[in-house]
Amino acid sequence: MKVHFIAIGGSAMHSLALALQKKGYTITGSDDEIFEPSKGNLMNAGLLPKEQGWHPENITSGLDAVILGMHAREDNPELQKARELKLKIYSYPEYLFEQTKDKTRVVIGGSHGKTTITSMIIHVLNFHKFKFDFMVGARIDGFENMISLSEDSLMAIFEGDEYLSSTLDPRPKFHIYKPNIAVLSGIAWDHFNVFATFEMYVEQFKIFIENIEPNGCLIYCADDPLVAGIALIARDDVKSNPYSFHSYEIDDNQVRLIYDNKKYPINIFGKHNMQNISAAKQVCKLLGITDNQFYEAIGSFKGAAKRLQLIGKNEYTNIYLDYAHSPSKLRATIKAVKERFPDRQLVACIELHTFSSLSEEFLQQYYGTMEGADSAIVYFNPHAVEAKRLKTLSEDTVAKAFSTKHLSVFKDSKELIKELKSVDWKNKNLLLMSSGNFDGIDINELASALLVL
Repeated sequence: MKVHFIAIGGSAMHSLALALQKKGYTITGSDDEIFEPSKGNLMNAGLLPKEQGWHPENITSGLDAVILGMHAREDNPELQKARELKLKIYSYPEYLFEQTKDKTRVVIGGSHGKTTITSMIIHVLNFHKFKFDFMVGARIDGFENMISLSEDSLMAIFEGDEYLSSTLDPRPKFHIYKPNIAVLSGIAWDHFNVFATFEMYVEQFKIFIENIEPNGCLIYCADDPLVAGIALIARDDVKSNPYSFHSYEIDDNQVRLIYDNKKYPINIFGKHNMQNISAAKQVCKLLGITDNQFYEAIGSFKGAAKRLQLIGKNEYTNIYLDYAHSPSKLRATIKAVKERFPDRQLVACIELHTFSSLSEEFLQQYYGTMEGADSAIVYFNPHAVEAKRLKTLSEDTVAKAFSTKHLSVFKDSKELIKELKSVDWKNKNLLLMSSGNFDGIDINELASALLVL
């Protein structure tokens, strides 16, 4: 099979390219910008385009498929050539479905928790040497790539993103996967630039449920009233299984799951992760994992990258990095760290990076979300606001939107670092939250500097 990627440099797109190359396909690709780590990964695999830009000569009648990334516009010259030649053109999720259409597909959807639940499931399956395909939105210990596809596996585990599929296909990605087993973890408004109202956003999850395959299963979070409500629309042939928080305890900073009068130490923490564990356990059971096998495996799960990832620590301080960027994620992540370390103060710092978080209208959704922290910091780069063609934000506008005591707002990353280095970190933890990278701050280097102050 010969497959060409238009916009190969994206995180998901280049991961799919690597997975197909490993499967034996001949892969080519193009892009006008490719950054790390995609650039290095593609170079190591011999897939980095020789020159940047779009080149119609890359598109020939000998191609079996063209995969179109979100970054590519409708007037892309390579896309136009592919249309002229009447080649098969797929979006990223369409091609994943094409690769797994004859397998049992598990799709984890929801505004939060989907990466972690997906990671837990594939960790447990891998621990017990099950064969499976997967796609997950973060790096996980023990896996070289975020996507794996094979000929002989009978199941596929996909993280179900509600963002759009491609410039030609405005459907949310998770509408395309048609799950046999669907998980719905929670609903909290996100992607304001695509779903302008909360009602429009909720509708996408209803369609997700409607797209479950005949005689399938819906596993849903009963603790979320909205999720519990829309779960009722599932067809009669779809079995609906609710889940809630897994029983647990924290003793001397060690988190233990409690099940059948036994206690199982785990590496992750936070009440929201106890929900995630319950969801993962239900899925694993449907895939043939026994309870004993699940608890044996989950104890070695260390979490996905940037999901309460421990960057560094000493006797008095832990520094965590988390992907939290939406209001619900922000609140849950802060609560998790405070619960784990009740005797330490928490300094919580979020970078406003997404379109939604930098929109003045949506910013009001963050009201009170950082109240759980002892000290709160909000950082945003005015150039990011300008690049997204949004209304200019002021520090006062941001502060009023969050309406949190002990809040500081920064627009300069150098000033942010200076502030963090001025803190006495004894008996204090730091939680850094962003879907970006704080404008290129070396987080590991910063953590090392703070831990020796």
